[in-house]
Amino acid sequence: MSVRPLHVVLGAGPAGTALTAELARRQVRVRQVSRGEIPEHDGSVERLRRDVSGPRDAIAATEGAAVIYNALNVPYHLQVDTLPNLTQSVLAAAVHHQARLVVLGTLYPYGDADGDAISEETPWAATSRKGRLRADLDRRYLEAHRRGDVGVAIGRSADFFGPGVVNSSLGGAFFPGALSGRPVLGIGDITVPHSYTYILDVARGLASLGSAPIGDGQVWHLPTQPAVPTTVVHQMVEEITGQPLTVDRLDAPAPYGPFDEQFMDEYRELFYQHQIPQNMISSRFERTFGVLPTPWRQALGETVEWYEHALTGGRLG
Repeated sequence: MSVRPLHVVLGAGPAGTALTAELARRQVRVRQVSRGEIPEHDGSVERLRRDVSGPRDAIAATEGAAVIYNALNVPYHLQVDTLPNLTQSVLAAAVHHQARLVVLGTLYPYGDADGDAISEETPWAATSRKGRLRADLDRRYLEAHRRGDVGVAIGRSADFFGPGVVNSSLGGAFFPGALSGRPVLGIGDITVPHSYTYILDVARGLASLGSAPIGDGQVWHLPTQPAVPTTVVHQMVEEITGQPLTVDRLDAPAPYGPFDEQFMDEYRELFYQHQIPQNMISSRFERTFGVLPTPWRQALGETVEWYEHALTGGRLG
């Protein structure tokens, strides 16, 4: 009897956890690796607590992998110092095991280029430290693919929202207030279009990239609904909850809710994303893989339901 190929997910943040659940749902043999706590899954998921910041540990943690997913979650203030070494360790593990590598990426490499329609062909024009770093790391991944060292696919996402997503502009500073009548956070100019990617679509997209090598050697935009003004998102949430929103709008970075002073100081260089139009287009992914983004109202309804249960169960303050 043949053994199913092993898929290893690095990271236990919202993306890594949603991806692990999606792979298990597809009956893929999966191991989730994190140096911190790993959520409970069904019995089909292997969980391993391991720091993969060094090549030896990364290789050991991914032993037997056919596909490795890099969904590691690093605090903003540590990214510049830690992500380069993490990238090298993950690449070393993938090369050692001859495993395909799927990387979760961001929109940071684009900077403020072509905000009205950000496609995979949009120039990389980052001006921030973190944007330039992310662009450099993505180039390293793609160069490793071009050299023939390892098959790599990069799936980029806009701002997360959805079940399990707390540290997001559409997360813990928004949904608890929307459900309780307290003020909610609105960042920057909430009247301009802004892209948000549903976390379960992130998971479905990454799992699709991992399922076959047709996406290797390329950057892909994970399934995302066309951008709308954040005010429109607010209106949909009001209709779902039946409660009007009171919005505290931040015109400049400042501590608010789960975002402390350290976070906001680090986020300052990326605040432009909430001051200009940002419309990430995922049509190429949708055509190639046949995966469409979840409709707005369904995604928001499922998010509201998750927050209701989380608040009732005491999982959120």
